[in-house]
Amino acid sequence: MREPAIGLPDPSFPRTMPHRRPGELHLPFADVHGVVFIGDIHRRWDLVARGIAALPAPPRHVVLLGDMECTAPLDDLTAPLRAAGIGLHWIFGNHDYDGGPEMWANLADPTRNAATAAGALHGQVVEIAGLRVAGLGGTFRSRIWNPPQPPRLHGRAELAADMAALGPGWSPDSAAALAHSLAAMAIWPEDIVALAAQRADVLVTHEAPSSHPAGIAVIDGLARAMGARLIIHGHHHVTYRADAADGLAVLGVAAAWGADLAGRAWWTGEKERVLAAPPAGWSYR
Repeated sequence: MREPAIGLPDPSFPRTMPHRRPGELHLPFADVHGVVFIGDIHRRWDLVARGIAALPAPPRHVVLLGDMECTAPLDDLTAPLRAAGIGLHWIFGNHDYDGGPEMWANLADPTRNAATAAGALHGQVVEIAGLRVAGLGGTFRSRIWNPPQPPRLHGRAELAADMAALGPGWSPDSAAALAHSLAAMAIWPEDIVALAAQRADVLVTHEAPSSHPAGIAVIDGLARAMGARLIIHGHHHVTYRADAADGLAVLGVAAAWGADLAGRAWWTGEKERVLAAPPAGWSYR
């Protein structure tokens, strides 16, 4: 079943900003309010439609933080956003392969997504509204890397040999399906290494850094290596702001919520999950 079209306000409307909330992030970035980060949509494009339609004007750019679960090509699902002049950027999440290769192709196959393929941020550093934004999609998978344990595999070139060692309980088709999903969806050490050699202002991830009780410190380390001052992530369905002692900031965005770089929620989506006390070394706002 195709998701409903996204209704958009008239882009000629004058912009008014969301109300300031206590503890919002103050970062000297260009065009802070021109980019909205949207948490895990999980097919609920209607919540995004409602949120954007309630704005006096659409944002200039949106960044999708993974777990869209595309039942149709991303080009089709986001056509109204792009028609309104919104620049679209995205990373993938752990549920974007739930429907198998067909769902993955709806998101990532350039032959189905001539308009949105260029917006893929995974493994890239792209300038968006004057910011250098780096993207890391997916989550850690134990077959590849389960931090804080060292990686089992470092690069995708090792995957064929690892699949060959699965054992007689795996059919060739099952092994091939697992290999495809791991190559597509897992966080790989080779991707971390490649990103760490670059510079960015903001790192967007699906997996959470250690600011979240279920987060992974590898993400923190990547941001610091790149010189990023802010990490924005999805995955855990909670909107929160956190600070480390060294000035690294984190913004989590809940499912189908929209938030900007200053930490303002532009709209709400699904009900948030409960967030426990901050882990050691972090404070919540």
